[in-house]
Amino acid sequence: MTSVQTPVPVVQQDGTARSLLRLSRPQQWHKAVMLFAAPAAAGALESPGVVLRAAIAGVGFILLAVAIYAFNDIRDAPDDRRHPRKCLRPIASGALSPLVAAVFGVTAALLGLAVVSGLGWQTFALAAAYLVAQVLYVAGLKHVAVIDLIIVALGFVLRAAAGGTATGLPVSHWFLLVSLFGAMFLVTGKRKAEYHAAGNAVSRPVLAAYSSSWLDQVMTVALLGTALSYGMWAFQYLGHDVYRELLAVSFLPFFTGLLRYALLVSTGRGEEPEHEIFRDRVLLLAGLSWAALLGVGLYCA
Repeated sequence: MTSVQTPVPVVQQDGTARSLLRLSRPQQWHKAVMLFAAPAAAGALESPGVVLRAAIAGVGFILLAVAIYAFNDIRDAPDDRRHPRKCLRPIASGALSPLVAAVFGVTAALLGLAVVSGLGWQTFALAAAYLVAQVLYVAGLKHVAVIDLIIVALGFVLRAAAGGTATGLPVSHWFLLVSLFGAMFLVTGKRKAEYHAAGNAVSRPVLAAYSSSWLDQVMTVALLGTALSYGMWAFQYLGHDVYRELLAVSFLPFFTGLLRYALLVSTGRGEEPEHEIFRDRVLLLAGLSWAALLGVGLYCA
């Protein structure tokens, strides 16, 4: 009888520079756009100085994220070697030694803190809090149910707040609430999609502590919190000029986008929220409509 062999992934041995780049996960750097959220909401992106300071903060937070990716892959290397996809990561595959990755991670963390230090003590404090929270996450809190969701969502909120402190712009309470609830909505949606995809397998150990119904409840709470917070911010401009009133109109495509993403998650999609907007026409149209109304309302007033 002929035995069936399980295919073994082919590991491509890259050079050190390429391996370090893969370790840095450049496909995740787009999350630094959160540093521009506060200036954008304040209608201040027309100022070159504001854009420059937000960009510098973005570079700093990208470096901190790179450090976290390095620490995470060092810690998870033994488990990654048993995973069909993660075994291709530079450390798990042997393309990069843990020592080189550790030096690279520490260097990235120090550079990131040095970059944001020139943007004021508040931005530095937020960056340091982000780094500490993410290190604790990697060290073991990512395996603690509920806490893992809070820390990931907190990362988005800290970046959004840092965009305000770095540019010297006030950040409203509504903005922070939208950031918090919106991040919780996306993070929980991602966990729900992973839960669907995992089936009987455990792709992320903490998923075993969750139930589908509980994740649905958290998504519902987060969706409502996001919608209500955004609505309170947007509708305060009713009664101003015609352009500002478009901010209230923007609530419709914003809410449509939230509901559409929730629908996609309920069907097993949504594991990569940043990609779904380009895969789903309704979500893309809602996003473009929202961005257009927001842009005109903030920058044509």
